[in-house]
Amino acid sequence: MTTQNPSFHPQTPPPRLTPYAPPARWLHWLTAAAVLFVIPAGIAMMNLPQGAAQDRLFDLHRSVGILILVLAVLRVAVRVALGAPPPAPGLPRWQHVVASATHHLLYVLIVVMPLLGWATSSTYGAQVSVFGLFTLPALLAKNEPLSDLLGAIHQVLGFAMAALVGLHIAAALFHGIVKRDGVLSRMIPALSRR
Repeated sequence: MTTQNPSFHPQTPPPRLTPYAPPARWLHWLTAAAVLFVIPAGIAMMNLPQGAAQDRLFDLHRSVGILILVLAVLRVAVRVALGAPPPAPGLPRWQHVVASATHHLLYVLIVVMPLLGWATSSTYGAQVSVFGLFTLPALLAKNEPLSDLLGAIHQVLGFAMAALVGLHIAAALFHGIVKRDGVLSRMIPALSRR
């Protein structure tokens, strides 16, 4: 007669939760890639000496920022049209609150930050060329003191956004690697098939 080892627990697959719709997932990952580029690029360009390399990085930073703004508008449209899956069951209330607050703040920032950067460039007197394809009109007239103020706000919000992105990534990894509760599979459905 064999006895079952009580300390042995077979690996249970994560529960199948309703995933986000494919357009929402694609827009999420495109936005994530753009944000993960634009934040370090913004830090790097401020620390480069003035010259051609800094100018190119500024142009690329502005272009990707406008791309993020377009993606943000598309994300809101997709969210309105397709909705979102219901909250994952079984999570403590505080996790729902933190997740919801983080998502809403990130949505606000991916709209506000590009507009603020565009306004900063306009008041500085710099054109916003989008990947060399076209140039956006100035949002505001040239006003260098205002540009300094807007630039400082843009920088502070950039660090706040970096912190929120870090929190979002840490939470996703916690759910995907530590808890294995299926939450991450809503954005990566292939995980639920493993």
